[in-house]
Amino acid sequence: MDVHEARALFRELTERDGRVDPGELDAIWAVLPTVRPEEILGEWKGGEFDTGHPLNGMLEKAGWYGKTFHSLHDAKPLMCRNEAGELYSNTGLGQGEASLWTVEFRGESTATMVYDGRPVFDHFKWVEEDTLLGIMNGKDVPDGGPYYYFYLERVSSSGGGLTGDGA
Repeated sequence: MDVHEARALFRELTERDGRVDPGELDAIWAVLPTVRPEEILGEWKGGEFDTGHPLNGMLEKAGWYGKTFHSLHDAKPLMCRNEAGELYSNTGLGQGEASLWTVEFRGESTATMVYDGRPVFDHFKWVEEDTLLGIMNGKDVPDGGPYYYFYLERVSSSGGGLTGDGA
């Protein structure tokens, strides 16, 4: 698979109803370009792939919107919407916030969000200029997974505004 085929399959999988085979996502990941942490600063809207992972659906229930990277050491992994529709950083669910680093994963160094309060890493690769594929990895995840797969799309203008820490 080349990068153009990977991008086409990625778009197909984001629109697919039902389960997605993690093997298809791994094949896409393998050919995508790596990311430098400073390239992804800003606000991102997120979505997940239903691979049958235990986390599937949990973030949606929490009102997950996406991630915001203000700087390398100020990353908000769980931007959620409260009942009024306002964005806030859900530090309770995430046990804190995060920072961006370059970390080796599957033999490549790429931008990785490291959670402050959990042994969790979100690795990123470019799908297109404003789209990232993410793989959540962590201390308790065996080699080869199961991994949680998600994607982020860059938000051009901020909507909703960041409020305090509560829902």
